[in-house]
Amino acid sequence: MIQIYRLTMRFPNGLEALRDVSFRVHEGELAFLTGRSGAGKSTLCALVLAELKPSDGQILVAGRNLAVLKPEQRPFLRRAIGRMWQDPGLLPDRSVRANVAVPLEILGVSGERARAKVAQVLELVGMERHAEALPRWLSGLEQQRVALARAIVHEPALLVADEPCGNLDPEGAQAIYQMLRDVRSRGTTVLVTTRDRAAIAAFGERVIVLNKGFLIEDSAASEGLEPLAGMGPRPSDEEVAP
Repeated sequence: MIQIYRLTMRFPNGLEALRDVSFRVHEGELAFLTGRSGAGKSTLCALVLAELKPSDGQILVAGRNLAVLKPEQRPFLRRAIGRMWQDPGLLPDRSVRANVAVPLEILGVSGERARAKVAQVLELVGMERHAEALPRWLSGLEQQRVALARAIVHEPALLVADEPCGNLDPEGAQAIYQMLRDVRSRGTTVLVTTRDRAAIAAFGERVIVLNKGFLIEDSAASEGLEPLAGMGPRPSDEEVAP
């Protein structure tokens, strides 16, 4: 699902946020990307979402080579990806139901089909009883549950969650991480960033560690699932969606 090959990201001011990073996240896998503030986690998420273009190296997402992705192709890629952030970013004047329906509106899905999809994901995250509530009536954890529902309502192949638990207490964070595991169990590939490695230790999932832009640890490698930088041959520029 995600293939990253010798990725370097250098900003105009000379700062290297990522340097020579290589790893894969396979289809249907849940991977936690962790490291201290400034390690490069959010930059990597922005690159996976095609919001930034790498200085060097290549990224393939769902078979699309982002290094050569044309601007007009980016919206089609992003439709296959669900996104969560530390701030839920809910529309304050819309109900929970209406907030969750936003991705479907963008895709042109409406009517009974849209209502059924929204109801399904609200039940999945335990927010079906709050469907008509406004965001200001909800707790921080409840708002992030709604944000998760919104991120998966269009059944994305990939979910990228950048510090989704950064504003939650430990109990709330554990609840969201468990829901992300449930999303993975439904077939979605999930990449989650967090600064709190201790919070994810009990889940037994893959952990990829960044430090000052370098990949320094990958639990998949220690389990023999995939070498730390063993990417095989360099991806071809032909591996791009039409």
